[in-house]
Amino acid sequence: MRRFKRIFVIVLDSLGAGALADAADYGDAGTDTLGHISECVEEFHIPNLQRLGLANFHPLRHVEPVGQPLAYYTALHEASKGKDTMTGHWEMMGLHITEPFQTFSEHGFPRELIEELSRRTGHVIIGNKSASGTEIIDELGEEEIATGHMIVYTSADSVLQICGQEETFDLKELYRCCEIARELTMREEWRVGRVIARPYVGRKKGEFQRTSNRHDYALKPFGKTALNALKDAGLDVISVGKIYDIFDGEGLTESNKSKSSVHGMEQTIEIAGRDFEGLCFTNLVDFDALWGHRRDPQGYAEELERFDENLGILMPLLGDDDLLILTADHGNDPTHTGTDHTRERVPFLAWSPSMKGSGRLEEADTFAVVGATVADNFGVAMPEGTIGYSLLDKLV
Repeated sequence: MRRFKRIFVIVLDSLGAGALADAADYGDAGTDTLGHISECVEEFHIPNLQRLGLANFHPLRHVEPVGQPLAYYTALHEASKGKDTMTGHWEMMGLHITEPFQTFSEHGFPRELIEELSRRTGHVIIGNKSASGTEIIDELGEEEIATGHMIVYTSADSVLQICGQEETFDLKELYRCCEIARELTMREEWRVGRVIARPYVGRKKGEFQRTSNRHDYALKPFGKTALNALKDAGLDVISVGKIYDIFDGEGLTESNKSKSSVHGMEQTIEIAGRDFEGLCFTNLVDFDALWGHRRDPQGYAEELERFDENLGILMPLLGDDDLLILTADHGNDPTHTGTDHTRERVPFLAWSPSMKGSGRLEEADTFAVVGATVADNFGVAMPEGTIGYSLLDKLV
């Protein structure tokens, strides 16, 4: 018998909470996204996260621990190799990634791939290096607008990204080129986790802005996940934000595209007003995309404050048969060098109005406790070959 009728899993994309034991292997020794954000700001107002026990879980400047936190909390350690969005989310739902996705950050993409992409799309390709998305648009946007050339770039993630000015390049054309790139990068030697369309507006350097018409073309998960198990059992599996892109729609019964993290929380609040049975799975990407990669701790802290305000709206909508889980998929320490994700443990906070207890749980050795806990609640077996174990019996 199920214990909770509805479970809300909200991923605060990139909210790491301290370097993992192997972080030095990734160049991330000493990283701590959450802790360093709190140290870099003069004020930090997150009263709802504070009530749940975030400062009990992790010491924070400006935010005191509470005597009786509402939530159970612990840290999750990533079992998979890597530190990217797909690895984190796929592991959350039970997949163990033993080989990290291929990256091309050191020298850009191979000449053969660039030549074939140029031939198939009909565009001269410019860029072809690892770069910040905002910086490469500032560098090459005017040229792209003037010539019709196509900006292609990557990052430390396993991604191939294509920029297009929405008026001069056209969204339909941008998506067409990304579909070709996705087809080409299915080849083993060129395979990347995601191809991303990065549309922007503006006409000159300093005025360019990326838009919410981004679209991710992800690999399908290599096996069945908790999402498939829930859907196959006839449960609702509702996604908000880029969850659809990360899982390529696998295991979902409904998807909702978000314009921002604030919008994603507004969508989650709207879904909380509905009668459904199953999972609402939300990704809030702005923490990562707007503030972590841009190395802006002040912006990150302010985004957390905006999230906390909406958390204060969501929590009263949840009843005794609802469970809220807050977690993350990797780190992105805005005080660290470079612009890459960081290899960190992530928080796990679980709360329901029906819980009698709260406090610290033993740290978990995989993100997959999230999917396993959800599946266990609904009496659904995890697919064969998945990892993870349920924490449901701890959440009393």
